[in-house]
Amino acid sequence: MTVTLASTNGAHGANGANGHARINGRHGNDDYLKVVGSDITLNGKPILLKGASLGGWMLMENFMNGFSGHEYQARAELRKTLGQDKYEYYFDKYYFTEADAQFLASIGFNCIRVADDMNPRVFKKSGLKHLDRVVDLCAAHGIYTVIDLHALPGGQNIDWHSDNGTHQALFWEHKDFQDRAVWLWEILAEDNTWVAGYNPMNEPTDIEHGRLQAFYVRIEKAIRAVDPNHILFLDGNSFGYDFSHFKVPLPNCVYSCHDYSIYGFPAAPTLYAGSEEQIDYHLRTFRRKADFMIDTKTPIWNSEFGPTYNTPDDGPDWEKINDARYEVLKLQLGINRDHNASYSLWTYKDIGVMGMVYPKSDSPYLSLLKPFLEKKKTLSADGWGFNEAPVKHIFGPLEKWLEENVPSLEKKYPPTWKIKKHVLRMVRGLLLSEELVKEYASYFEGLDYDQLDALAKSFHFDNCVQRDQLVRIMAKDALVTR
Repeated sequence: MTVTLASTNGAHGANGANGHARINGRHGNDDYLKVVGSDITLNGKPILLKGASLGGWMLMENFMNGFSGHEYQARAELRKTLGQDKYEYYFDKYYFTEADAQFLASIGFNCIRVADDMNPRVFKKSGLKHLDRVVDLCAAHGIYTVIDLHALPGGQNIDWHSDNGTHQALFWEHKDFQDRAVWLWEILAEDNTWVAGYNPMNEPTDIEHGRLQAFYVRIEKAIRAVDPNHILFLDGNSFGYDFSHFKVPLPNCVYSCHDYSIYGFPAAPTLYAGSEEQIDYHLRTFRRKADFMIDTKTPIWNSEFGPTYNTPDDGPDWEKINDARYEVLKLQLGINRDHNASYSLWTYKDIGVMGMVYPKSDSPYLSLLKPFLEKKKTLSADGWGFNEAPVKHIFGPLEKWLEENVPSLEKKYPPTWKIKKHVLRMVRGLLLSEELVKEYASYFEGLDYDQLDALAKSFHFDNCVQRDQLVRIMAKDALVTR
């Protein structure tokens, strides 16, 4: 679940290290989840964490929320368009409420991943207000939360989801960025036993590998100094899949892989049909990411996975394609189960790309933005779940030209990116999308408070549609494996 932190002067909840406000703690030490061997345990008994992430709220993402570019750009343009008061009003409520927590508990989920953003060296009371509320709502329904810092100062990875408006992960180049991240975690760490643990950074991309290892050692010590109890959930390098430079596991830590399947996206080589070859591919892919945890006999947390889904606008075969992607999801859940892996599906709520729930197509928000969303789709502006067919005739020759003249680009870090992905990021993901965000904000011009309230309320659970087949699959697995 995505909750952005930023803050202010003044106390909120219990005061932590250096007098900063931190998450409220409520229970005794014996209630903390702990790592024992290859298990996450509660009072000595193994427990599997099964749930989803809540993205698109306090750390927004373009494909999940409908804007283009990066969150900080969208927020800046909306602030200029709406003014500060209307801007704050628009973002204050509805995205996650009691109804959401009730729903998640009703389908058997016991953990939600809460992804945070940051505002360097600033800590806002409003940020903790939302974070506290989410943790408390989930706790009231028996749901743990994992607090995930999804965007770090300078950008811990090279893509949009770290709110990085460049193609470089400068977090690894400047110690001050790393110092800011440590400072933030020293504030956040607290004694709430309904927090399962902390995910210090999402999907790092350290081209040198060793800097990530050193930072994990540093952040583990820093957090333990103020909170010796909680589990740390540590992502693999290169977007969560590369553990080749990981050696000795840190104490009371769970290592986290991300296991998206190419068969869940428009770029799939063919439709998934459950062939032996396709099943073996998924098993090998998972094992490559999880072998470090298996070899060191530590718990596995598959903290992001899940397909995108088509709509009737994507052609007559949209239901057939979705059915195939549901089969991919079932296969991945089975692999998780066979490896005793906890998991967090991406994602709980968005505008209909891959979420379990999403606003109705005739909601005020989607109705307002329909022309802009169609334009983004035509331009293949987003870096996730896009179909490149509308622009292939433009970018295909460029990609071929680069391949012929600079073939080393095929081996440019990260290993999973080829020339096509680098061109997407540099041209459409940066140059095109950061300019388009102004057009996105223009749709909000002249809106009054009632209209803004209606837009925001589009995301309230009561006004959303459930992706029924996805919900049934996840509920069945939660009951079987919990």
